[in-house]
Amino acid sequence: MRDAANALDRTQLDPWFANHVEGARILAISAFSGGQSNPTYKITTDRGLFVLRRKPPGVLLASAHAVDREYRVMAALATTNVPVPRMIALCDDPAIIGSAFYVMAHVEGRIFADPRLPHVPRHERGTLFAAMGETLAKLHLVDWHAVGLEGFGRPGGYMARQISRWSAQYRASETEPNPAMDQLIDWLSRQSIPEAETRLVHGDFRMDNLIFHPTEPRVIAVLDWELATLGDPLADFAYLVMAWRLSPDLFRGLDGEDLDALGIPSEATLVADYCRRTGRADIPELETYVIFSMFRIAAILQGVLKRGLDGSAASADALEVGQRGRRIAQQAWHMAQTLGA
Repeated sequence: MRDAANALDRTQLDPWFANHVEGARILAISAFSGGQSNPTYKITTDRGLFVLRRKPPGVLLASAHAVDREYRVMAALATTNVPVPRMIALCDDPAIIGSAFYVMAHVEGRIFADPRLPHVPRHERGTLFAAMGETLAKLHLVDWHAVGLEGFGRPGGYMARQISRWSAQYRASETEPNPAMDQLIDWLSRQSIPEAETRLVHGDFRMDNLIFHPTEPRVIAVLDWELATLGDPLADFAYLVMAWRLSPDLFRGLDGEDLDALGIPSEATLVADYCRRTGRADIPELETYVIFSMFRIAAILQGVLKRGLDGSAASADALEVGQRGRRIAQQAWHMAQTLGA
């Protein structure tokens, strides 16, 4: 009973579903495309649609692909005004399909892979961007104590831990010398960043990780919480700002586009709106946070490249996508030099 197209062994999965997912009987399985991390599947059953998200098979980097953390944070946010899918069941028994996984409700809506929103009327684009910024601000205002996320991360020292973690992750997946990454690791380790207060952070907040209402300009689900933790919200925000610094061919970016002609807000507008919603006067260290975000995505893409070379990637284009990390690192290092390396 193996679904060859999706590499999910249904021998144990079918009875597990019947016992843990509303008595549902699986009718069909199809893989979602586009993801580079945890393979994700749409499960059609006699009880409706569900989504299964699993760890990739094979040898993984330490602490990567933590589907159990994704499940926990989304379950906790169900009582807040941050929109998330309904969590249904978590399975940490690798005997079922070969790795841990969880099941959540399927959310019907719009996902935009291209932030330029080419298929959206110009007059609607600004409202979608405003909804995205509002959702991130809501997340950063969540009382993580109140929703039971004590121990989900460590308060304080977030940036130092992140720089150390992603330096180690990069080294663990390094496949060839990359001088720009070497320089960034050294530069970032020497920065003294006055961190903001500890908040719940998503870690990968960008437009294509959001589901928008089918017809209205509002976010109805935030996806891909693999990197969520307790940390510095300004690092989370800078990761979103990164889209305004990278070109569309590099990593879902907007740099070089005529934003006014597209009806897309400028970076300055994004920053001002976020500060207003979160009660901040400004973000003086934004450039350093953005450089860190670019370093981190370069490290992540190096991991994608290594999984592609190892044959364990979640996407067929892993090699091509992974190679973009080198160019992002070079751009980040140039930015760091302008700040005074």
